[in-house]
Amino acid sequence: MSERDDDVPRVSETLDRRVMQFSDAEVQSRMWLRDPDALDLEYTRLMMGFLLFAGSAERIAMIGLGGGSIAKFCHRHLRRTRLEVAEVNPEVLALRDRFHLPADDERLAVRLVDGARFVRDAPVRFDALLVDGFDRHGLPRQLCSQRFYDDAADALQPGGVLVANLHANHAEQPVWLARVRHSFGHEPLVVHDDDRSNCVVFACRGGLKPARGVPRCPVALSASGWPALSAAFLKIAAAARGASPG
Repeated sequence: MSERDDDVPRVSETLDRRVMQFSDAEVQSRMWLRDPDALDLEYTRLMMGFLLFAGSAERIAMIGLGGGSIAKFCHRHLRRTRLEVAEVNPEVLALRDRFHLPADDERLAVRLVDGARFVRDAPVRFDALLVDGFDRHGLPRQLCSQRFYDDAADALQPGGVLVANLHANHAEQPVWLARVRHSFGHEPLVVHDDDRSNCVVFACRGGLKPARGVPRCPVALSASGWPALSAAFLKIAAAARGASPG
């Protein structure tokens, strides 16, 4: 198999789901056919936890499109949010119709561009930056370098939040977390999904400031989107308090 062939994601289907993968070992994206805008994988619901911390959700950037799960959810349920997505692989972009991603409009723009360059050259500052840019080899080095996390911190508004999806058991995870800590000046919050294959990292200059009490539907989120996120937000809030849910 050529390197070019490795760049082409594989799409398969079961009775109720469509799946994107680069290899049999890793699921890149999974879509529930009955509800294409749903967040089917737990880590995607955890990544939406930036709404617990960000003061605003007017302008969001995302690195890595995949099957567009988070982009579709944001487009549907964050009606006042402008989302810009950077995706480096044209073969992934070519699948946007198969994964029901809406066309670009005044609230959604998907660009074919290297994510690290996109963050470094960002013409505006964002309220949140979501990084989920895995390829066939895993997390690209340009998306976990000290330079990248420095640029990510600079690309955010005051109070803006970085959300990064990482391999939970990767040998370099402590190095990545140390880089985030160095760039943001505070200990990042790390929340694992239930099967502990992914960990979602939250960071903010000045430190994260979670609301007290039981999480409620954020102002930016539609009421119809809240039921899908409430359990994940409880888990994040518990982790932010240094306690386990329950």
